[in-house]
Amino acid sequence: MQAILALEDGRIFRGEGYGAKGECYGEVVFNTSLTGYQEIFTDPSYAGQIVVLTNPQIGNYGTNSADNEANKPFIEGLVTREFSPISSNWRSQQVADEYLERFQVPVISEIDTRALVRHLRTHGVMRGVISSIETDPEVLIAKARSIRKMDGTDLAKVVSTKTRYDWEEDSADPLHREETRVIEPRPNLHVVAYDYGIKKNILRMLSQEGCRVTVVPAETSAEDVLGMNPDGVFLSNGPGDPEPLDYAQRDIRKMAGKVPVFGICLGHQLIGLALGGKTYKLKFGHHGGNHPVKQIDTGKVEITSQNHNYSVDPDSLNQNEVDLTHINLNDNTLEGLRHRTMPLLSVQYHPEASPGPHDSNYLFKDFRKMMEEWKK
Repeated sequence: MQAILALEDGRIFRGEGYGAKGECYGEVVFNTSLTGYQEIFTDPSYAGQIVVLTNPQIGNYGTNSADNEANKPFIEGLVTREFSPISSNWRSQQVADEYLERFQVPVISEIDTRALVRHLRTHGVMRGVISSIETDPEVLIAKARSIRKMDGTDLAKVVSTKTRYDWEEDSADPLHREETRVIEPRPNLHVVAYDYGIKKNILRMLSQEGCRVTVVPAETSAEDVLGMNPDGVFLSNGPGDPEPLDYAQRDIRKMAGKVPVFGICLGHQLIGLALGGKTYKLKFGHHGGNHPVKQIDTGKVEITSQNHNYSVDPDSLNQNEVDLTHINLNDNTLEGLRHRTMPLLSVQYHPEASPGPHDSNYLFKDFRKMMEEWKK
């Protein structure tokens, strides 16, 4: 099966098609992680995006039910250098080709992903189309130019859960990636987690800190959340531009100071906006498991997992009220903040690290400590 990737600026890549036969449309971004492709497929933060994986060999270890970060893939399409039609791993339940075909995700492989990534780094992320049914490049370029831009688009309420639920992990799953951790007896804390595109490993990490977690839809009001009498509120990762989520910013302002709040990724950006700051779009975003982030107070460097296209402008924040806690060593973008008087903290990266390094797991302990101190 032949396939074409067409970018809005007219650049064309021809390769072999895998996964679902058809077309997909979205913003083309690249991810530099070496492992964890299934977690990338199923990260809701990739809604509306076609993902280029820079690691050249994808699909080698297949897919399985335990590695899903959501119940289905959220990437619009996939671009790889080599895509394996077979898998070799004891945990594999289905080859990646069949898995993506089942969920109607087109794949283009056997292209020069290094050239594509250099093009995106030079010119910035752009809209694109993958097609295994249309052979005219000019038609596909025109389609790419007609795709709605990510700017100004609220995708969080598209991917969010429609109903409230209590998180319960299936610890009996024989393929679970880690041995079940024994949680020390602690006072039970209740966390309400806003689902803007939440990942399962975030819920696992909160549970492992002894928290009972209730997940609520993105548009749940602050009054409803505070009415649940939570010990803390978590604001999740998610896709798209944070600025259109005016309802989330309004609810964060209502909850700030009344309950401890912890946000990551999109949740971090929404906190920045709620505190009167501004956000802007990065040239090609941060997507990967190898981004160095410095703790400003201690000088310690964490290697972090990241997946975002927007960033909070630190100069737009009132630094008499907000401490800047983390900075990205690649481009000096803001990676974390903490309010000076209210129990509120956030980071731009993904401390649940799925996939990625575990350097930042301590943040869930910091959140628990903040909740315990608030209860005193």
